[in-house]
Amino acid sequence: MLVKRAGAVLLSAVAVAAVGTAAPAAAVTSTNSVLAWFDTTAAAVTAGGATTQVTNSRTWAIGWLAAARAQNGSRNAAYQRAALAGAVHQTLITLIPAQAAAVDTALAADLSGIPDGGAKSKGLAAGRQAATRLLAERTGDGLDPASVNTAYPIPAAAPGVWQPTPPAFAPATQYGNRVARPFALRSAEQFRPAPPPAVGSARQQRDLAEVKAYGAADSTVRTPEQTDTATFWLGSSFVLYTPILRVAVEQSRGSLADRVRLVALFHVASVDTQIATSDAKYAYRLWRPVTAIRAGGDVNWLPLHTTPAHPDYPSGHNTYSGSAEQILTALFGPKARSPYTIPSPSAPGVTRTYTDWKVPSLENVDARVWSGIHTRIAGEAGIDLGKDVAGHTLRNSRRLIAG
Repeated sequence: MLVKRAGAVLLSAVAVAAVGTAAPAAAVTSTNSVLAWFDTTAAAVTAGGATTQVTNSRTWAIGWLAAARAQNGSRNAAYQRAALAGAVHQTLITLIPAQAAAVDTALAADLSGIPDGGAKSKGLAAGRQAATRLLAERTGDGLDPASVNTAYPIPAAAPGVWQPTPPAFAPATQYGNRVARPFALRSAEQFRPAPPPAVGSARQQRDLAEVKAYGAADSTVRTPEQTDTATFWLGSSFVLYTPILRVAVEQSRGSLADRVRLVALFHVASVDTQIATSDAKYAYRLWRPVTAIRAGGDVNWLPLHTTPAHPDYPSGHNTYSGSAEQILTALFGPKARSPYTIPSPSAPGVTRTYTDWKVPSLENVDARVWSGIHTRIAGEAGIDLGKDVAGHTLRNSRRLIAG
């Protein structure tokens, strides 16, 4: 049964075969090298990637930006394909060596479909060289898991100030991410949003009242449809948006180089957005709704979903959505060429179907409120911040690709 809702379709207990899964490279025709390497990258990161989302985004950004640099200036199809293969292969075997065997198999399968000759050998070498240079350039950029999760000293409790949240009261995460080196931003605070509404202000009280009513574990006003939306978008944005990006690559009418640039700029913007997000979170240190609501007198209040261990403002899920929406809209257009369906890691067996890139952003804002883990202003500020960072990435795309 299809249940239509707010521009999406929810298919309960119906899985769409192969959505978000990696197809064997040998099964992809020679005209789809970009998809073959997309799936190879996704499979390698899933199987052997880092524990931190931004580190995995970094792997994508390095591999595909290196490919775009190696292809830059060439219109030879064999050269471009080989350059993509060389760049992504070199990146993956360097950053995820445990997946080298699978990545080697993908390389052999793709190269077997490229005509032998000077273009093939030169492209392969150029791709490897571009990856090696970019890997060296990004050494020590602070995006490794240990650096990302540098310990955060818990501040003294005060109205509006973040504190560890129930049930685990875990230490804060992603504190070190704010000082990592971006790809395109001049600084992490370049697009820092304005401060959140003051404690006691009308907007702050209105937002907290909404979360308290609709985001409570035992809410009597949240509808089943809203609960489904909250659960669907609870999972990792990195995981949720990988099949969305794949759809754009698959449906693109651009050249091989255009599609490589799409993937590269998507992940460059994603990395920079996550750095900017942590900068803002720890600049403002805004308490989470559960802390604020309990401080207001409802001492046993709990959200529908467990609150992540970092400050409220802005919402990281929504910065990711804003960045993705901006890149996809600029490089593809506002709508998909045909409806696309994605799964969710937090809602097994459930898929949703969309026709554009905006509705996922809108749902993400609602979802974090209905989960009880973010205020609405945190979501709205997140969308704006992600769009700002992505716009900057696009404006600097020539410099990024030129290297």
